[in-house]
Amino acid sequence: MSKVTVVGAGNVGATVANVLAHKDLLNEVVLLDIVGDLARGKALDSWQQAPIDYYSTRLKGTEDYKDTANSDVVVITAGIPRKPGMSRDDLISTNAKIVSSVTKSILEHSENPIIIIVSNPLDVMTYAAYKMSGLSPKRVFGMAGILDTARYRAFLATALKVSPKDIHAVLMGGHGDTMVPLPRYTTVGGIPVTEMIDSADLDAIVARTKKGGGELVKLMGTSAWYAPGAAAAQMVEAILRDEQRIFPCCVKLEGAYGMKDIFLGVPVKLGRNGIEEVIELKLKEDEMALLRTSEGHVRQVMEVFDNMNL
Repeated sequence: MSKVTVVGAGNVGATVANVLAHKDLLNEVVLLDIVGDLARGKALDSWQQAPIDYYSTRLKGTEDYKDTANSDVVVITAGIPRKPGMSRDDLISTNAKIVSSVTKSILEHSENPIIIIVSNPLDVMTYAAYKMSGLSPKRVFGMAGILDTARYRAFLATALKVSPKDIHAVLMGGHGDTMVPLPRYTTVGGIPVTEMIDSADLDAIVARTKKGGGELVKLMGTSAWYAPGAAAAQMVEAILRDEQRIFPCCVKLEGAYGMKDIFLGVPVKLGRNGIEEVIELKLKEDEMALLRTSEGHVRQVMEVFDNMNL
């Protein structure tokens, strides 16, 4: 059986571990945090939930990286969360050090894991983990597009009074205000969304999606956790089951969309080897312009990281 480690026992990390346990596809999920008792407590709480929700996956809480040995997949959620008024970019200095340190520690005990980054600012944290790890870019990538797409689909489901199950969509670009929604790739039960909602309402939903994380920070005083945690767990499931699912993920581009040496959200095929394939859509000129804008923003933040010389 495969082994999964989740680093960070805060709201997001604990949700990832709990959702994975409910999927019942693992013998054990390791939940690691520098506050070991927090990780142990949340793991124990989830294990006591098992008889109620009927799953067999055991959860182990720890602060010792030795317990993560031989992990197949590692989900890194560690880092400080956003506070009201704080942009994702404000997080870079602290979280880059945390993610780099975590990646180094993980690789001391697991030879060739797949690493999924959830920590913010997502795009540059994925870059930081990739640089520290030395792993193939097919094995280090970030969770952003699934969450952004989920928010977009949830808002559409509310507006259209339909089930979110029937809505399919693609979002690209950086995780944040420069993300690139693609309404022409959005369908409701196979019907183009543009035939079911007027352009002004759709534009408003797109704008709300771009600020989706900030809206929740304002409401709760901290970052979201249910949807981000479930999104990361869905990626882990696709990998372990080798499902070859199509998801938008933050990956290293090596020529696709005319871009190189940048981590950006694009649709990919996800399976046992991590990123099995980067899918290159035929974007229209205005869509490509938005993606270029997003690329420019992400490159600026990557440059800030490079100048830190970690």
